[in-house]
Amino acid sequence: MRNLSVFLCVCLLFPDCPAAQETRRQVFQVMFYNVENLFDTYDDPHANDNEFLPEGVRRWTPYRYYAHLRRTAKAIHAAGGWDTPALVGMCEVENDSVLIHLTRRTSLRTQNYSYCITAGRDPRGINVALLYQEDKFRLLECHSKRIPFKSKTRRSRDILHVAGKVITGDTLDVFVCHFPSRRGGEKMSEPFRLDAARYLRHLCDSIHTVRKTPNVLVMGDFNDMPEDKSIQLIVRSADAERTLANLFADWKRPNHKGSYKYRGKWNQLDQIMINRSWGRYYRPGSAQVFMPDFLLTGDKLRNRERPFRIYNGSKYEGGFSDHLPVTAEFLLPVPR
Repeated sequence: MRNLSVFLCVCLLFPDCPAAQETRRQVFQVMFYNVENLFDTYDDPHANDNEFLPEGVRRWTPYRYYAHLRRTAKAIHAAGGWDTPALVGMCEVENDSVLIHLTRRTSLRTQNYSYCITAGRDPRGINVALLYQEDKFRLLECHSKRIPFKSKTRRSRDILHVAGKVITGDTLDVFVCHFPSRRGGEKMSEPFRLDAARYLRHLCDSIHTVRKTPNVLVMGDFNDMPEDKSIQLIVRSADAERTLANLFADWKRPNHKGSYKYRGKWNQLDQIMINRSWGRYYRPGSAQVFMPDFLLTGDKLRNRERPFRIYNGSKYEGGFSDHLPVTAEFLLPVPR
């Protein structure tokens, strides 16, 4: 009954959703994945990446690096089922090199992926990126957007803004985010996420000044839950056309776990949001946390499952990530 309520809410918010229409449609799947420290094995003199070097404390060898690439590719393949996602937002990516290796030296090399990546100022040198399939998303522009924090000394990841044409001829504006972490405590770090949220809201609003009918898709690791202040700043607007629907707002529904586990408790830090215009293509009920068995392992301390991580503390586990991917599907009418 609860799933039916969610379905009806989505259809009311997006009255033109194509769920029951008979027109031939292309499945356009979107995925976001925090890939947990996808570093190469070379020293970046401008970033604090020393722990992820062969001689570093984590012994980040070429073997471990390429194993991480292969497992990331496996997760992306599996999330797509018969096909790989058209768009894959990612965070905790070090640089262009790892994306070239991911898209050219793993099983993804046959999937026609190109990429965009930020050039942020995170102290460790990690960035956010977007993989896109060129036959489903024709790139128009790509920008790395620096967050204007009130604290002038704050350094963090940029917001990635990518615009492209989809098969319908619509322009889709995509924002990929990795908001400041909760390091130092949730309340102490909250002002930084609020700064990021205000700026993201500004970026979304600015699209309306350059597009006649904007289609907006936001995805990322927000380090906050859907009910938190920063997320509410992003989704709310006095203008209904500018309001965003969080596809993971109902994350506490029965049998749903979350995308990240901290101290034995599941959280929904990874989310996907869409505006009304792009929502007309949303496939109701398709938003999910992707959690096949191979992305999970046993939590020995609490006798429950958790994400199969690369590192559990300082111990190398050789898994996939400390986060689970989130996905959503859109049904785009194929021009005749």
